[in-house]
Amino acid sequence: MPRVAPAFDPAALRTDEMRDGDVINLDVGAILAHCPEASAGLAAAMDALRAKGTIGQRAFELIRLRIAFHNQCRSCMAVRYPESLDDGLTEDLVCSLEQPYESPDLTDAERAALRFADLFATNHLAIDDEVYDDLRRYYTEDQLVEIGLICAISVGIGRLAATWHVVEHVPEALQAPGRVAPWNIDAALASATVRTA
Repeated sequence: MPRVAPAFDPAALRTDEMRDGDVINLDVGAILAHCPEASAGLAAAMDALRAKGTIGQRAFELIRLRIAFHNQCRSCMAVRYPESLDDGLTEDLVCSLEQPYESPDLTDAERAALRFADLFATNHLAIDDEVYDDLRRYYTEDQLVEIGLICAISVGIGRLAATWHVVEHVPEALQAPGRVAPWNIDAALASATVRTA
């Protein structure tokens, strides 16, 4: 049971067509429904970043999942978005997030974005001119803002969702006590994608 009661029974909206990720997002959405206007605005912001963003869905998802690890948001770690899978995200690539700076599977641009995300999630005041200069080697000013917004929303909402402890439908490995990671779960998790409209 999550620590905050849902505004509605998410089971009443579940269908056979829903994927695991849809069910997990519905569980979180049922709590967010206590503030429908704000949660609709949040969803619109994330949708805009996904639909209009230019850093790529793979990079977006790598950032989101790395921050989910720092936040220990189990519901965030359990979900994969189909756009990122279409853009080359694999579970092997997710496993590279354990040691992103040593992984040959990540691009230099992705490593720079992940460095920013790591600092944003753990020590944001350490983000200095050098960090931004490194990002500028790969990204435009518009993309710097895009990366920052992905980080800001992921850190804030992920930490909030982590306190709610919405784990009923996440894989068993993510329900374990202590620290968990998206790279330490069964590769079958790739099926925990959400459906696109």
